[in-house]
Amino acid sequence: MRALYTAATGMAAQEMNVQVISNNIANLRTTGFKRQRIQFQDLLYENLRRAGSATSDQNTQVPSGVQIGSGVKTVSTARVMSQGTLTTTENENDVAIRGEGFFQVTMPDGRTAYTRDGSLERDSTGQLVTHDGYPLAPQITVPANATAITISADGRVQATLPGATAPSLLGQLQLARFVNKAGLESLGDNLFVETAASGPAVSGNPASEGFGNLQQNYLEEANVNAVTEISSLIAAQRAYEMNSKVITATDQMLQSTTQMFRG
Repeated sequence: MRALYTAATGMAAQEMNVQVISNNIANLRTTGFKRQRIQFQDLLYENLRRAGSATSDQNTQVPSGVQIGSGVKTVSTARVMSQGTLTTTENENDVAIRGEGFFQVTMPDGRTAYTRDGSLERDSTGQLVTHDGYPLAPQITVPANATAITISADGRVQATLPGATAPSLLGQLQLARFVNKAGLESLGDNLFVETAASGPAVSGNPASEGFGNLQQNYLEEANVNAVTEISSLIAAQRAYEMNSKVITATDQMLQSTTQMFRG
């Protein structure tokens, strides 16, 4: 029966739904993580009787036809790029973005990646880098003898140097934004790269028009709501079980039909 294959597509779709939900829950405490939302579409239909077809020579028409669907498919696992909650860390190297924008990171292969994870470190030369050692773009180097490092809301990095009475400007942090940020491709490690769907990156200073501002000593938490994810997980489990019951019922019907013909 067709119902066996239709229900099987529903089970496969809900299995992928559970995988997406489990990934969201697993990253509940991942800095700057953006949750995913799975989206479905129905599959092709077989027209047994087309709506609008003629039923007589007097041009009477069928008001509604007979269409049999063939199941469901997954079409996207879109990123939800909403703002996560900012939490204080009391670490001068931590920076959160409040509003639009991504930090720009130079990858080892020369590509530019983008991240909302502002938990920065200093490497052996004093450069501000990610946890994996990838430098920010543009690069900012903090002298070894620098003290009282401050990062302003508009991205200016300053530090007090020995013998100086006023803070010295070390560099300017920049952000990047996209026309369709949900179209970015995730690389893992809290990094994204641009795609044809996201459009090219537009760079600018924090707090300028169209860009968010920076908050030093803060980090952005994942935008995952645990209660919502658990509710979605329960709903996916129920949908999986119902599709499973359809397969069981269809199998029983097939067995009954076979026994009738044998009898």
